[in-house]
Amino acid sequence: MLFQEIVICGCGNPLFADDGFGPEVVEELKKISLPETVKVIDAGLGGPHFIFTLLDQSEEPVKKIIIIDIADFGGNPGEITLLTPYDLPPGKYRDAHSWDLAEPLHRLKDKIDITIIGCQPKRVTAPDLEIGLSDEVASAIPRTVQLVLKLLEEHYGTTIADIREEGEEAGRGKTTTTGCSS
Repeated sequence: MLFQEIVICGCGNPLFADDGFGPEVVEELKKISLPETVKVIDAGLGGPHFIFTLLDQSEEPVKKIIIIDIADFGGNPGEITLLTPYDLPPGKYRDAHSWDLAEPLHRLKDKIDITIIGCQPKRVTAPDLEIGLSDEVASAIPRTVQLVLKLLEEHYGTTIADIREEGEEAGRGKTTTTGCSS
């Protein structure tokens, strides 16, 4: 099955410093045993446009999409926030190839629950290459993983709550989602 009930997409390009945030969070999420109805995807750079378009055309019963990406919302570097497609004016959310990502999200928003977790970047170096996240954005990864688990907990209840507790006991989730706004 191409998609599951819940799809988590990490967007971005690790060649442009903090733009690699989404794929880094996905790598951490892949280390966690999530329910089989959750699909975690590194949507990479050009992939998001195609993935969101495929979801729009999918006959699979996708109920929720969680998108993880950098977003310049005027916060402090490493601060995370929750956004919806309504927060993205059409034509304003574009990837590095200037593809309009808001358009497929706006088409999907009426049939799939969409949550966007945005992290305020410190630096995005495109078109210059720089591998590695800033310290501020790297420190947002554990908080973002915990936020994803909290969003899944709302859907799955105690199953994910148990996973969150195990992660906190192992030291992965000692940070909080402080700095997260709606």
